Amino acid sequence: MVKQYETVFIMTPVLSEEQIKETVEKYQSLLKENNAEIVDENNWGMRKLAYPIQKKSSGYYYLIEFRSEGDLIAKLETTYKRDERLLRFLTVSLNKFAIAYNEKKRNGGLKSQQLAAQEAKNKENKDKKEKTFHKKDEEIVNKEIENKEENPKTEE
Repeated sequence: MVKQYETVFIMTPVLSEEQIKETVEKYQSLLKENNAEIVDENNWGMRKLAYPIQKKSSGYYYLIEFRSEGDLIAKLETTYKRDERLLRFLTVSLNKFAIAYNEKKRNGGLKSQQLAAQEAKNKENKDKKEKTFHKKDEEIVNKEIENKEENPKTEE
């Protein structure tokens, strides 16, 4: 059964640009040779690791999203384990919600939804502030009226 997967691998930071490209191409070709359809790729670049791995504090991240049969995952991960250029890797199967989320993210729909939600929240906060200011102004005016009524000044 064909499923959609996402794999992220972290390469050692001592690799040159050429070695990084070579490593990425190696895994792309492995997927294509095994009849996998690459849906999306994302180069995350050099990032700091949460904790040291093999005495290294940073790594070069790369993500590949693909569709394939399940038996390819074992081959892919065996190849990952044998490659000294990789620090870590993770391959996950995507469910329908993750696939839909990734589609939205790729098409920019997620950003527009987040921006719309942020704008609505900003407007709501602005309205609350305006109401608060109006209430305070009203309270000040009422206090002034009360003070005038309690202490009327006599005009001479």
